[in-house]
Amino acid sequence: MEFIADLHVHSKYSRATSHDMDVAHISRWAKIKGITLMGTGDFTHHLWLQELKKNLQDLGNGLFKHNDIYFMLTAEVSSIYSKKGKTYRIHNLITSPSFKSVEKINEALGKRGNLSSDGRPILGVDAQELAHIVFDIDATCMIIPGHIWTPWFSLFGSMSGFDRIEDCFEKETPKIFALETGLSSDPAMNWRLSALDRFSLVSNSDSHSPAKIGREANIFNCELSYNAIRETLKAKDKKRFLSTLEFFPEEGKYHFDGHRLCGVRLSPQETKKYQGKCPKCGKSVTVGVMSRVEQLSDRPQGFILEGAVPYKNLIPLDEIIADSKGVKKGSTSVEKDYTSAIAQFGTEFEILLKCSREDLAKSLPARLVEGIMRMRKGELEIKAGYDGEYGTISIFNDEDKKNTDKQQLSLF
Repeated sequence: MEFIADLHVHSKYSRATSHDMDVAHISRWAKIKGITLMGTGDFTHHLWLQELKKNLQDLGNGLFKHNDIYFMLTAEVSSIYSKKGKTYRIHNLITSPSFKSVEKINEALGKRGNLSSDGRPILGVDAQELAHIVFDIDATCMIIPGHIWTPWFSLFGSMSGFDRIEDCFEKETPKIFALETGLSSDPAMNWRLSALDRFSLVSNSDSHSPAKIGREANIFNCELSYNAIRETLKAKDKKRFLSTLEFFPEEGKYHFDGHRLCGVRLSPQETKKYQGKCPKCGKSVTVGVMSRVEQLSDRPQGFILEGAVPYKNLIPLDEIIADSKGVKKGSTSVEKDYTSAIAQFGTEFEILLKCSREDLAKSLPARLVEGIMRMRKGELEIKAGYDGEYGTISIFNDEDKKNTDKQQLSLF
């Protein structure tokens, strides 16, 4: 069975997360997007765990169900700890096949920190120790290092991470077989490190609000069961793990280097030129994903890994609509057009991935259809994100706008 999965989200009990991130809203938006399998997020939080037990039907195969949407039990843990004189901040996604294992994990982690303070708890637990705790409880759990290039909280983060996965997980490293690329990197960037060749590269939304579910996701073609998905990732099986759906990584908020307070965005080459300092204020810049990849890679830019799971870069439909109309994404007209498009074609991913130009043109404005086609071909103008600021993508440039204005004037 072919299906789309988004395994990393957060509940309403996580900081800076929408109150609508509950089971009902997650399920509703998964349907709108065209997603079959969702991660629950935040199973370490006692109140969220109660809601999951109340609202999810146990299917007996490691997955759960609510309103025709499947769920996998997941949580993200933030580990902040010192090792050999350096402080590390690592985020790891944990998956579990049962509430029984979740309860044991929560009991063990609860002895090491306050799990009720945040849906994504902050614990002073070494990543290697975390993996040992989880795998000792249930060897079929998965530990997936989250958004592995984010500067401040990740496996390879420039400000808080390691240079090698073996230094992070030590003897538990062989049990790690999947890595999450994060919004600011795509698989091609990760292919530049030969040390990552054995890992499955997954992509998830890390969503804090329902509308952002599926902004990154995975396409599988396997049995809808926990073990089937786990084995697919462990084997890196291209016949069952078909592709990932990615942000354009430049849109991620840590793609380039920079200093947000000064409005300074720097490419890796520019950062070297300024010796890592902001050219305006002289303070150190936040080193982003591209520079970190350049630092650790042993392959050139553009390298294609033979046998790798492919990927597709997408722009969320509401962003395409907004750009086609020349208005802000959150405007009422964008919401109206988005709802209308979903009503006509069923799901967002159906529109972005599958529908032909001819079919879209029957129901959607010509400019929106053109925007979708340009996205599929990668014909975009992008200003890369930096130091916590999302990048911006323009599908229609100033010349397009002038031509549109001329066409409108010619009607009068």
